[in-house]
Amino acid sequence: MRYYILLFCLIASASFAQKTTLYCIGDSTMANKKDPANNPEHGWAQVLQPLFKDNIVVVNKAVNGRSTKSFITEKRWDSIYNKLKKGDYVFIEFGHNDEKIEDSTRYTNPHTAYRYNLIRFINESRQKGAVPILLTSIARRNFNEKGVLVPTHGDYPLETRLTAQEYKVPFIDLEYYTELLEQSYGPEKSKLLHLHFKEGENAFYKTAKADDTHLSLKGASEIAQIVINQIKAIKDPSVENLRKSIK
Repeated sequence: MRYYILLFCLIASASFAQKTTLYCIGDSTMANKKDPANNPEHGWAQVLQPLFKDNIVVVNKAVNGRSTKSFITEKRWDSIYNKLKKGDYVFIEFGHNDEKIEDSTRYTNPHTAYRYNLIRFINESRQKGAVPILLTSIARRNFNEKGVLVPTHGDYPLETRLTAQEYKVPFIDLEYYTELLEQSYGPEKSKLLHLHFKEGENAFYKTAKADDTHLSLKGASEIAQIVINQIKAIKDPSVENLRKSIK
């Protein structure tokens, strides 16, 4: 009897040990939302788990309103760093709140503090044997009167690209691919990717809603699929386990 109990424990332990954690750090465009059954807003990492096999566990630590600076100062990164293990992955997507120049608790200069915060995430992930993956910020739905999608993130995506290149980090240019997504829907239909409701149209909102930054379930699902497609395209061998774990 003891033999079978021991055997069961060994099998269970082995199964658990094979699990790889994919940590997601970032802001509200990525974060889990409360009351998902009723809340029309979703972060794209919120809908990521079903796209992977069971050996990948998505732990979404993105939080509304956070920049690289506040994510660090609030010790949110420390709580992840302490749990990181060899073979884990870390998706890193910031920028929306780093550009809040009126808020000293969140703002970072893209060429200095923002860049060095990304470098810290990269180096400390690698110290633990984990694989960092950098992503540029998702595009906002910001069409001008001529139907041109106008960028809103300044130099933050550029610094993300340069840092990924310099430190040889697997990289997903999410700004570019979400620009293509917004443009494929066009100025009017792209509202479906975000939160656009007339007063009384959605019970979750008491008043009309016109939010071009945050995502509907449709928008979150589209972007999660973009991320999956780009993981498949990354040739870096460090991403092989993640790539093979896609359903």
